[in-house]
Amino acid sequence: MNDWPIALSTGCFYSRSIFDILEPVRDAGFRQIEICSFPKHLDFHNQDEVLRAAERLRALQLDPVSFHAPFADRIDITALNETTREAAVQELLRACEAAALLGCEHVVLHPGPEREGRPPEAEFLQHMHHAAASLNRVAARCCELGVHLLLENMLAHLMFGHVREMMYLLGEITVCDVGTCLDTGHAHLAREMALVIQKLSGHLKMVHINDNCGDWDAHLPPGEGTIDWPWVIRELRHHHFHGVLVLELHGGGQDTVESMLARAVRGRDYLNRVGGAV
Repeated sequence: MNDWPIALSTGCFYSRSIFDILEPVRDAGFRQIEICSFPKHLDFHNQDEVLRAAERLRALQLDPVSFHAPFADRIDITALNETTREAAVQELLRACEAAALLGCEHVVLHPGPEREGRPPEAEFLQHMHHAAASLNRVAARCCELGVHLLLENMLAHLMFGHVREMMYLLGEITVCDVGTCLDTGHAHLAREMALVIQKLSGHLKMVHINDNCGDWDAHLPPGEGTIDWPWVIRELRHHHFHGVLVLELHGGGQDTVESMLARAVRGRDYLNRVGGAV
């Protein structure tokens, strides 16, 4: 058996209502989930809908271990424009409040925008400063709500896509304790898996489990790409990881709920086999 609980991200069902997939997820043997913030899946701005989802989770005895905050090019807490930056912070604060209503333990957040490229160095430092100030506000609100904020390592071609930049941001958050979420697919594409696990290990509370072939962020089930999973499991044990593994898999609009859950179960079974063998 694997050492850690294995949860499922509902992100693979982002185009379906959360109310349509919770019971099938439970019936597939998952007891812990991460909740996707895509509006078509769950409108986290609608408090009545969030409370109804929380009630459904309780009825099905599903544990919402985390809520994935929204991410997009427009959600830019690093922006030089104050109006843009404030709008992004407010969006994340609303997400944290929804996470608390849902009963989530963690909020997972991408610290930078989904925008490719790195600005000139002087401008980049301004972006870093704005990100740190914004994250302190979000972290403070999480502390008030009793939710733990986790920063996720980004894709290498995005701003803050390297672990040294993430470590800087962690050091700049002073209002309360903030943890990290390792995304295995992102680390594999950056060719930094060993470095990311080592650097994040002191803060690591969660791992987003997904595989790829080193070419694009495919979000395959573990064992179906080129990540060396026995090595990853050994490294996590070596660094005394004690959190949750969250399967974060791709789900296209044409995929059925049954086919997506079959992939999730295949990934869970693979992790349990690997965990028992190393």
